[in-house]
Amino acid sequence: MSDMVSVFDQPNDGLFFALRGSEMHWFFVQGAQALRKELYIPGVLSLINGIEATLRITIHQLAGKSFNEDVSDYKLLSNSLINKAGDKGMPILALAFPGESDFSANLATTKPNRVDVKIVALRNDLCHGNVTPFLNRELGEDLIFFTPECLRETSQILLSVSKQWVEELSRFRLATLGY
Repeated sequence: MSDMVSVFDQPNDGLFFALRGSEMHWFFVQGAQALRKELYIPGVLSLINGIEATLRITIHQLAGKSFNEDVSDYKLLSNSLINKAGDKGMPILALAFPGESDFSANLATTKPNRVDVKIVALRNDLCHGNVTPFLNRELGEDLIFFTPECLRETSQILLSVSKQWVEELSRFRLATLGY
């Protein structure tokens, strides 16, 4: 865990500006700022929204559409959206959590046996208010509870994944879109 704690100690929010798009980078900057202030729920949600925004906007731009054209409201962070990004050559493996060796295999699953990759499962849980996976059970079954601090470890992992994603996506965008 000591490696993860250092993620907060090294802000480096400037790397998020490499995305060269305020419609994308502010989600990451504000998410990282919230996490440093121990605002875990808004921090995690902001990072998740940043990942979703970068996927949706980059796919939109790769399709030759201008920013004046609306980005679809229906393309949410999902295995399907990540697969579509991968089909466009985007560096989607950067979205895998540490130790998520089944990332590619899970992306290939389909309904009714679909298994969401960790970033999608996290998005679905938190955006729908399901905190069950994050409950503190250390005091026994009679004293199970949730506090925002229950998201601390997850937030550290997500911040690391977000930084890796932004670094790789920025290089991809520069090479394919020129910015």
